[in-house]
Amino acid sequence: MKQSRRGLGTVEVVIVIAVLITIALIFRGAILAYATDIIQSVFGDSASVVAGPSGTEDAG
Repeated sequence: MKQSRRGLGTVEVVIVIAVLITIALIFRGAILAYATDIIQSVFGDSASVVAGPSGTEDAG
């Protein structure tokens, strides 16, 4: 009997994506703080359009 392994790669990709999304949700605050810090260091005070932790835009 020959078994098809075509779908095996798809399942592996879905599992990897699910793990990455879970990690991103767990460390969301740290990722946002890191991204905000980098943007502020590059653009200075003009980074006030970055969304805050509540999901709303920061007025500055």
